[in-house]
Amino acid sequence: GNMVEWCLPQDIDLEGVEFKSMASGSHKIQSDFIYFRKGLCFGLACFANMPVESELERGARMKSVGILSPSYTLLYRYMHFLENQVRHQLEMPGHYSHLEAFYDDKKGVLPDGKGTPTSQQPVHWLPSIHRYMYPEMKITHPAGCMSQFIKFFGEQILVLWKFALLRKRILIFSPPPVGVVCYRVYCCCCLANVSLPGLGGTVPESKPFFYVNVADIEMLEAEVSYVACTTEKIFEEKRDLYDVYVDNQNVKTHHEHLQPLLKINNADKEKYRRLNDQRQMLMYSQEVGEDCSSCEEDLFILFFMEQNNRIFQTLMEVSASQDKTLTADHARGMGLDPQGDRSFLMDLLEVYGIDVMLVIDNPCCT
Repeated sequence: GNMVEWCLPQDIDLEGVEFKSMASGSHKIQSDFIYFRKGLCFGLACFANMPVESELERGARMKSVGILSPSYTLLYRYMHFLENQVRHQLEMPGHYSHLEAFYDDKKGVLPDGKGTPTSQQPVHWLPSIHRYMYPEMKITHPAGCMSQFIKFFGEQILVLWKFALLRKRILIFSPPPVGVVCYRVYCCCCLANVSLPGLGGTVPESKPFFYVNVADIEMLEAEVSYVACTTEKIFEEKRDLYDVYVDNQNVKTHHEHLQPLLKINNADKEKYRRLNDQRQMLMYSQEVGEDCSSCEEDLFILFFMEQNNRIFQTLMEVSASQDKTLTADHARGMGLDPQGDRSFLMDLLEVYGIDVMLVIDNPCCT
């Protein structure tokens, strides 16, 4: 099995991290990177696999070098260092001086793992972000993280958007490599950004857990909301652990009341068309040299944040009105399909505890 070979500080609780930092099935690939969660901290590890002529190591030497931090947002800065170090550890096992120097340079105050630290609240992914602050929020640099997400899921991102906004437990399955799947977890989380003050004080915090494996089952059982990915097919059978299961581009749910949300309606198609139009305009303006400052990632985040803000702004205005009545016109104004999004709206009102009356007729036949 996997084992922790070396760590600093030496007294830190790393139970299970040897399985989080090396995805199941990694022996079939040459290299990978992996984001994960350990208690109140987030980790990034780089994995590499090198053939060796050694019977003891069964012809292959595999290692991961990783770091833990209270926040995942700046871990990407150390990706290059970790890639170099894992290669160094494969070629010269047991030489840790570079890692010691890195730790001495970067170490900060970590939570003690015995609960919420007093100085730092747990990191969560519903920041009220201003577009000019946004670069600090990026999990990584690969230009194209968001565009790959859109290309991969197509219109299905609107289905994922609804489940993310409803704080469902979303589990994404994929065989290794898992690095790109960790980006999908991140992108999925970005779909639910809201920047309206005073919203969702009672709503469960939905957390990016990134990579999870069977050792995390007990932890996941206690979660009411999360987004995670796994390389272990056994999870599909454990239906009590998730609400939404994503296998490649196939998004599914075993909950009957959530089934209507899997259908792409006309309003979804219109949103997807609008998102693509904005992307095309951005690409055109970059080609003709007018605008090099904005990037696709900002466009993507802001598109969904503005959409979410519009929905909640309308719902809060209606709940503050005298008759508290939400009509089909309100739904259309929010960019939703009055009929196709009826069950989504009802769930939204319930999850966020918004007191309005839905008077959209539900036709028995169409």
